[in-house]
Amino acid sequence: MEQPLAPFSVCNLAAVNLAEMADKDSKTVNFDKLKETVRTGVRMQDNVIDATPYFLEENRKQALGERRVGLGVMGLADLLIYCEKEYGSPEGNELVDQVFEAIAVTAYETSVELAKEKGSFPFLEGETLEETNRLRDAFINTGYMKKMPEHVRQAIVENGIRNSHLLTVAPTGSTGTMVGVSTGLEPYFSFTYYRSGRLGKFIEVKADIVTDYLARNPEADPDQLPDYFVTAMGLAPEAHADVQCVIQRWIDSSISKTVNAPRGYTVEQVQDVYERLYKGGAKGGTVYVDGSRDSQVLTLKAEENSWDEEEKTTTKEFENHVVLVDTIQDLRSTDVTIGSEVGNTCPVCRKGTVEELGGCNTCTNCGAQLKCGL
Repeated sequence: MEQPLAPFSVCNLAAVNLAEMADKDSKTVNFDKLKETVRTGVRMQDNVIDATPYFLEENRKQALGERRVGLGVMGLADLLIYCEKEYGSPEGNELVDQVFEAIAVTAYETSVELAKEKGSFPFLEGETLEETNRLRDAFINTGYMKKMPEHVRQAIVENGIRNSHLLTVAPTGSTGTMVGVSTGLEPYFSFTYYRSGRLGKFIEVKADIVTDYLARNPEADPDQLPDYFVTAMGLAPEAHADVQCVIQRWIDSSISKTVNAPRGYTVEQVQDVYERLYKGGAKGGTVYVDGSRDSQVLTLKAEENSWDEEEKTTTKEFENHVVLVDTIQDLRSTDVTIGSEVGNTCPVCRKGTVEELGGCNTCTNCGAQLKCGL
């Protein structure tokens, strides 16, 4: 997690599920629901600061002194799909800007209200009124706060603010996957793929939003989804970067976001992306070139295994050559059914048959655990 912290600071993170903020009938954002959720989230996280048992005195002093929280999001890609806006497009970025402005302004308004009720974070309070005023004036004149609406800035001068930081977008990989939405700020890697997980390799994952779309549109062709069903590898790296920069304007702390680039992307092209992020105001960035590692959690295409026969004899050697299938759509034109169900041909080695062994659908040839019912 790309989160800058002061010494002994504590990460206190939560995420709003943006997929739940869509009005699926009108294809718009329910901003009233979004703002109410943000208000609840900020208050909850502020309470967590006081409820936490701190094992180190240094952690306790820092956490109670700055009262830092990090409210983020998951399900951004779902929200855009429900609103029929293409991720990375000008229209999509305009909506993203509106959503994150609402989140940021509401979070800061809520923290000011909390300051009225319970007091500012102690590090913003001086020993004299003059010193306190000087600290508050310095706070509202930081680069981030200069972009905030004037009524928020003036409210902080008059009342202080409860939390030194309020917004961080974490990856939400586990929680987003658990509730069945896109994780963090990312578009879907694909809408049908296999994932490497703790329950075994090659677990099949299908995005709930596709199932929901087909249920609401029974006449739709599942193999020809609308253009606003955008995948991470279908986007230009520049589009990834631009979305991050739009959001960074409204995030006072850190953002976790990956710029996915295709195989063969050059060092110079990667440099251009980082320069684009820098010029766009991003605090940091990650560029991942597909295939740049020997093994990766997600990959776009099925690939043939290439290791020697002697390397197939041990599971340890097999794990060094992880091959994940992103989609089986391209393989359905053959007579052989390649997949994770019992009786299918294994999508990894293309030789074994999938059988249920010990609670997991497992390849009889290479031993890959494709789907577990735990």
